[in-house]
Amino acid sequence: SIAAGIVAILVSHNLSRAALHWVLLSVSLLNCLLSTACTVGLALAIALTIHSRGMRLVTGCNSPALPPDARAAIVTNECPFNTTRIYDTALALWIPAMVLAAAEAVLSGRCCLVALIYRGIGPCARGYSREQV
Repeated sequence: SIAAGIVAILVSHNLSRAALHWVLLSVSLLNCLLSTACTVGLALAIALTIHSRGMRLVTGCNSPALPPDARAAIVTNECPFNTTRIYDTALALWIPAMVLAAAEAVLSGRCCLVALIYRGIGPCARGYSREQV
């Protein structure tokens, strides 16, 4: 995403260089695909975690003393990590990360659209001029 931003800045200052348009198109398309994959993966992880009530997070703990709810899990000698706050912490980190990855995918998609408009490709290319973009 940083590379796409740098290339977008370079394109804005060098509108006549076709090579930069193609670089912007390829970098922003790749970033859009990766960000979309991240968003889908995080959404799946959140859904599986909520559905299993956090038990998928503590599968490394083989203790029968673990309660069915990971929020109420206790630290045991058989668990390599502290399970008391893992459910809330995972969700507190995954949800903002998913929102930011989705925003990154949208912004990269817009950069890709701008590159297509500059090259005169696609449905929006005829309606916009370079000055409008």
